[in-house]
Parts: sequence; structure tokens; C-alpha cells
Amino acid sequence: MDGQLLPVLVLLLGASGLCEQGLGPGGPLEEPPEEKPPEEKPPEEKPPEEKPSEEEPLEEDRVLVLSQQTLGQALQEHPALLVEFYAPWCGHCRALAPEYRKAAALLAAESARVTLAKVDGPAEPELAEEFAVTEYPTLKFFRDGNRTHPEEYTGPREAKGIAEWLRRRVGPSARRLEDEEDARALMDAQDVVVVGFFQDLQDRDVATFLGLAQDALDMTFGLTDRPQLFQKFGLTKDTVVLFKKYDEGRADFPVDKELGLDQGDLSRFLLTHSMRLVTEYSSETSSKIFAARILNHLLLFINQTLDAHRELLAGFREAAPHFRGQVLFVVVDVGADNDHVLQYFGLKAQEAPTLRFINIDTTKKYAPEHGAPVTAATITDFCRAVLGGGIKPYRLSQEVPPDWDQRPVKTLVGKNFEQVAFDETKNVFIKFYAPWCTHCKEMAPAWEELAEKYRDHEDVVIAELDATANELEAFPVHGFPTLKYFPAGPGRKVIDYKGARDLETFSKFLDSGGELLAEEPAEVPGATFPKPANTTEPRDEKPGNTTEPRDEL
Repeated sequence: MDGQLLPVLVLLLGASGLCEQGLGPGGPLEEPPEEKPPEEKPPEEKPPEEKPSEEEPLEEDRVLVLSQQTLGQALQEHPALLVEFYAPWCGHCRALAPEYRKAAALLAAESARVTLAKVDGPAEPELAEEFAVTEYPTLKFFRDGNRTHPEEYTGPREAKGIAEWLRRRVGPSARRLEDEEDARALMDAQDVVVVGFFQDLQDRDVATFLGLAQDALDMTFGLTDRPQLFQKFGLTKDTVVLFKKYDEGRADFPVDKELGLDQGDLSRFLLTHSMRLVTEYSSETSSKIFAARILNHLLLFINQTLDAHRELLAGFREAAPHFRGQVLFVVVDVGADNDHVLQYFGLKAQEAPTLRFINIDTTKKYAPEHGAPVTAATITDFCRAVLGGGIKPYRLSQEVPPDWDQRPVKTLVGKNFEQVAFDETKNVFIKFYAPWCTHCKEMAPAWEELAEKYRDHEDVVIAELDATANELEAFPVHGFPTLKYFPAGPGRKVIDYKGARDLETFSKFLDSGGELLAEEPAEVPGATFPKPANTTEPRDEKPGNTTEPRDEL
């Protein structure tokens, strides 16, 4: 389901790119100059060749610089070694570099038993091949010199997150609690604390708990087997308890004696109950909103500067507990920088206060009756009606511009899409875009050139549709830009275009009747639609790929 979890609450700004291996700005590596033999070397006798001594790993800002010759030695000398495989021309690698150095400094300052290193992938092709490096940056964690089974790095790409991910691997991922004082100190220090109460710390459920704690970096974990702590917190059997300084204050996850502790179930429980009952949307909270894996979101649009709007929050909070784990309640301040959210729901700031409901799996949106008051009762009734199928979703569509067909690139909206796309006398090539999408803007000149090239072909139509303002039930768009070809003739045939985004490849595609020639590289699939702005890790750059990436939504 994770792959289908499409966070559609907001339109994503920013995306990431893919780069070619071997096509970096430096080009191929230069061969070292040939070494001339010593002038006084006797021609009749060759001196014995000296075996080169093993090189020492270099170090830059507490980060080891490794090569084929020095990796083995580094693995022997450093029992916990994180290695970044990078490419000098990779933008994401350059963005990661200062954070990686900061992480190394943080860990060195506390004398942590872990070392950071890096390998220039294009300059060390044997290592890149050995460790199956297919994109940059790739990070792998080596333990105890084990060269054959490194752990893939799955943590954040900022210094504190990198350091914490490593701490939880070289040290305990949960703090051992011996008494009430330990427990209170841990809970007082953080807003959210997860404590595993286990009567036997050798039980396999404890290993499951600690394994989850290794990766849940945004939570602090504790662990105890002390009977007095079981009694203090009213427990009689193994239980994982989430303590929080808001809402109900505590949520319990009893461990099933027969089935044991399921890490997936526990992870979902912690994500759900660590969320506030009502969350205000922002760039800081959006990643957690979508990580909660709750498919239904209810949004209250208000202007936080107006007293009358803020008063509605009480009713919103009152309704929220009834839908804990089923519907995520989110407040969107129309007075803040949230225009992209308003646009996605087809709203204007002056329409606040109002509610919108969305299922982020189907991307279907729902609205209450126009003018309905926003109270705990009406909110509850609205949610139940949507969940019960009593309200139909709505779809956005702009009006048809009077000059929609006057330019080489025709302008489509929801109301004229069917008429143009399925005209049996035309071959129609459509770009589905977002106005803010970087890659859409980058390919715009090629799209205009294509339209100009074929403007005298009466059977060819080059068009574009703003998919953020026009929704098509039959063609949900999950990435920007998305290109589709509708060939002439009966049958409503549709072909997804997945080739390079340049005039030459576009032209070959059209001239071949909608076929991508075998020698043309296929496009790497783009990010799913859409993801919250500035909250996701950048997509890595893939060596060897020659096409443009699809932008995130």
C-alpha cells in the first residue's frame, strides 16, 4: 500500500533530477602522464619492480576518502563505517556534502564509535559495481569489516538525522529505565516518548521493539522490565506505551501473547497516535501528516488572524476523536503561504471558513453543502456521510478560454478535453502540467517548438492541460509533466509517452504513429502524485539515464 500512498493534500514544489553516468562535466578521466625511466638506468639490466605499499585512506573534514586500494584497510580499522558513493557532477551529492561533514563532526565531538567515508563512484567503477550502485548518492553501512552484506542507509539527509541514525546502530536504540526517576527524566525531556514494558528483556518481542526504534528517529524510546514501573503505570502485561504532552496524553499498544509484537502494526500505531488530533498544515508538519498513512483527510480552511475563524477550532477538535485513525483532521491557514493548497481544492482565500474532505488514495475530493455552518455536529455528520458514500465527489474544471485554439499549443480544460482528445480525425499529443513545476517549465520550449513544427499538419494537435485546475476522472495524473498521445481513429486509444523530452524524440514519436523507437531510452518513472512541498528526501540521480525526470506534484 505504501507505493499507493499518494499524499494529495498539497501540490509539491520542487523535484529532483537524474543524471548520466559518464556524462558528468568532467568527462572521462585523464590518463596519468607516462613516467620516463631514469636516465642512468643501465639498458642491459632491469631493476626488480618494487611492490607498491598499500595506500593510506585520505581524510577530508573527518570524512575518509576511499578507493579500491584503501576500502579494505578502512573496513578492518573501522568496525562501524558509513560510506557514501557519490558523483562529482551529482547535484544531490553536492547538497548532501556539507550535511555529511557536519554529521562526521558531531559524531567525532562525542567520540562515537563510527566513521564516515566517501567513494567517488565514477572514478572507482569496480567498487560501484561490487556494491550495486545504480544511483547517486548511495550510502551503505558496514559493520565489523563485513564487506559482503552492508546495510542500506535509510535515514534523513541532514546532519542531525544522519548522526542519530548511526547512534542508534552503534549504541542502544532505547534507553534502559531502572526506576521512576529514569522514566520521568525521559518523558520530561521530549514531547513524545515510547516505552516498551517487557517482563523478559530476552524475549524476541524486545528485538522487534529495538529494531523499530533504530529507524523511528523522530521519537525517543525507553525500555524496562522493572515490576515497580509496571505497577506505576497500571500495567500487568507486556505493553508498548506512547506518552505525549498533548491530547489524551497516552496511548497503549498491548503485546499479543500468541502472535507476538508485529513491527508493522506497532509502527502504524505509533505514527497514528503521535499525530495531534488536529494538525496545522505547514512545511514542517506536512511530512508527518503523510507518514501517518491515514488515507482520509479533513481540512478546515480558516484565516487565523480572524477571531470568528479561530473560534471554529473548538468544534473541529471536538469532532476529531471520533475519527482517530480513520480521518486526519488538518487546519489550513489561508492567510499563510498555502496558496498551492487552495488551488488544488479549487478554493479562494475569501471562501474561508470552509471544509474539504479528500481521500489521498483515490484523490477524490468532497465538499459540504454551500453555506453549511462549521460545528462539531456538522463536521461529524459530513465525515460520516462521506465515509458512508452519501456524498458524491467533485472535480475541478476551468472555463474554456475563447482563444484556446489560436496558438500552436492548444489550451485544454476539463470542459473541452473529451472533444479534442478523442477527435477521430486528429492525432492529439497532450502535456498535463502544473504551473509551478520546474520540469514542466524546462520542457516548455521544446513543446512550443514541436507545436510550431506541426502547426501545418491538419491531423496533428499539440496541446496542454493544467492538471492542477482541471481534473479528469478517466485520466488521473500522478506526476508532472505527464504526456499522453491520443491517435486518430475509433476506439479511444491512449498511449503513454515515456521517452526523452526533446524536439527530436517528440518528432520521431509522432512520425512513427506513437511508437517509441527501440534505440530511444525509456524514461525512468517519476515520483507519485503529489508530495508535500520541501518535505521529502530528494530522488537520487541515476547513472546511465539519459532522459529528463518527471517532476513531483
